Amino acid sequence: MAILGGIIKGAIDVANVFVSDANHVQNQQKELENLLNTAKNTAFGKHYQFESILNADDIAESFAKKVPYFDYHAMNDTWWKRLHDGEENVTWPNSPNYYALSSGTTGKKSKRIPVTDEMIEAIRQAGIKQVLALHNFDLPSSFFEKEIIMLGSSTNLQERTDDKLEGEISGISASNIPFWFKGYYKPGEEIAKIDEWEERVLKIAQKAKSWDIGALSGIPSWIELMLQKVIEYHKVSHIHEIWPNLQVYTSGGVAFGPYEKSFKALLGKEVIVIDTYLASEGYIATQVRPETDAMQLNTDNGIYFEFVPFTPEVINEDGSIKQNAPCLTLSEVTTDQDYALIISTVSGAWRYLIGDTIQFTNVEKAEVKITGRTKFFLNTVGSQLSVNKMDDAMRHLENHFNTQITEYTICAKRNKHDDFYHNWYLGTDLKEDEAKIAKVLDNFLKEANKNYKVARSKALEGVKVNLVPVTVFHDWNEHNKKKGGQVKMERVMSPEKFEEWETFVKQQ
Repeated sequence: MAILGGIIKGAIDVANVFVSDANHVQNQQKELENLLNTAKNTAFGKHYQFESILNADDIAESFAKKVPYFDYHAMNDTWWKRLHDGEENVTWPNSPNYYALSSGTTGKKSKRIPVTDEMIEAIRQAGIKQVLALHNFDLPSSFFEKEIIMLGSSTNLQERTDDKLEGEISGISASNIPFWFKGYYKPGEEIAKIDEWEERVLKIAQKAKSWDIGALSGIPSWIELMLQKVIEYHKVSHIHEIWPNLQVYTSGGVAFGPYEKSFKALLGKEVIVIDTYLASEGYIATQVRPETDAMQLNTDNGIYFEFVPFTPEVINEDGSIKQNAPCLTLSEVTTDQDYALIISTVSGAWRYLIGDTIQFTNVEKAEVKITGRTKFFLNTVGSQLSVNKMDDAMRHLENHFNTQITEYTICAKRNKHDDFYHNWYLGTDLKEDEAKIAKVLDNFLKEANKNYKVARSKALEGVKVNLVPVTVFHDWNEHNKKKGGQVKMERVMSPEKFEEWETFVKQQ
């Protein structure tokens, strides 16, 4: 095996010799042309005149003018529902073999997003890019002999009446891993098919000592719960007592920052954290170098990107984008600006609002960070709080009170005098006066965000903080959907949803 590790590392090193710095703008121009050419004879392509777009002097400009923005509901209600009725060649040639189930953030009603064979291949190629990028992280040959735990949703995909299969994207991806990778893949096909989260994690804990794990992959909150279970089961102080060769954690689904402190508390030594961005709609980006934790957009792999400057004026109350919102191509973006991400893909999503906001850290290298969700933007009386600003506030509280806060949620509510205030729930074991925490939080946000400071001097009357065990957030996720997989916590709730949340917390 030591020889095999050296061979694999050598092959990766050689492959990187032939990989030059990509021209991401040119990549995107080619991707758009390929997408339009492939789909021009579909019902969608004919309706929006893809043939004429391809003949335009500026294809990107013509595409943006002729095709409106879509969110999931607009795309599904107008076009994808025809796929469910058995129609082919709707937004992409033929019909998809898979549907990715996504309820967004702990919603009860699942979305069904088409996943074509071309998208599965694109995800596979993005995975290969990620492996090749390990060359930049200076890992020893021995690392490439080790096994990897990919903790996603169940690979026990459900068969539909039309003979298609559906499940979460992590389960679809894991069920299509290359044959040569199966020897490295843990927890293995049998355990990965278990639907019940608690049962699956227990099986992992039982098998843990027999595996030589070098890498972990999955959403931070669920990886943490799995590691805690393994540590408790074997009565050890940290995970490196079970997996001494663990060197890499590939994070995904959400920003890793909020989980960094609690994740490190489960380790016996440092590991390399590599961020990735796999959504139900496709593999968006992956971190390719250790000098930054930003991720490089996959610009040559089945996705065409557009970017809407993210301001309160262009966002509807439900998080969708107004049709008159301006849109930029990769050649026009700048750093230090939040953008709502728009994608067109080989699964037949067109000018599709994925729901995430990103910020460029390096335009030439097409490197981005996830900064939040369009619907998790709290702009009550002009406070303009995005998720990344809320995350920063949580890191400040962690440092100030020497604690860990991995989960939180917030709602703008009205008090009995009909004035607005921000009501926060923080997942932590901190024992401290909640009013004192609220004051520290409020002061930090005033200093960090001038819009918030102005709002606090006018119609935003106050801040309330409630401390609850982090397990309450996990139980809420389970109550709404299930544990594990792609499930993520709502950072901002509507008053109606918040009322459900507060009732649930009281019952706990």
